[in-house]
Amino acid sequence: MASSYDDDNVFAKILRGELPCHKVYEDELAFAFLDIMPRCPGHTLVIPKARARNIYDIEPETLAHVHKVAQRIAKAATEVFRADGITVQQFNEPAGGQVVFHLHVHVMPRHDGAPLKPPATFKEETHVLAEQAQRLAAAMQG
Repeated sequence: MASSYDDDNVFAKILRGELPCHKVYEDELAFAFLDIMPRCPGHTLVIPKARARNIYDIEPETLAHVHKVAQRIAKAATEVFRADGITVQQFNEPAGGQVVFHLHVHVMPRHDGAPLKPPATFKEETHVLAEQAQRLAAAMQG
């Protein structure tokens, strides 16, 4: 089933401040930032601060908190991006579609008739991500 946690995964490096990100939200247990290769505008990743490879090795209370944050982001993103709906995804292990081995939840604002971009095919401009992150962060505070 699950392998061990790798402290050198990209999300661990983001949490340690070794790699930049466009932060949307942070509290004592969770961290949320925009995906640099978004499948749609506002594509946000919510991760635990705990060392958790995926759903198999995270404490249930921490998993619940990550999903509470994902719900708050979904509500804010619906407002900010005038979304018609939200797609929430979470993958586990390679066979389940997981690519980065730190638990993460995708929150993607959706519009009727607008398909998601294929995964990892489009890198968004930094200024666009910065503006989106600022708008989402502001909505999370309001």
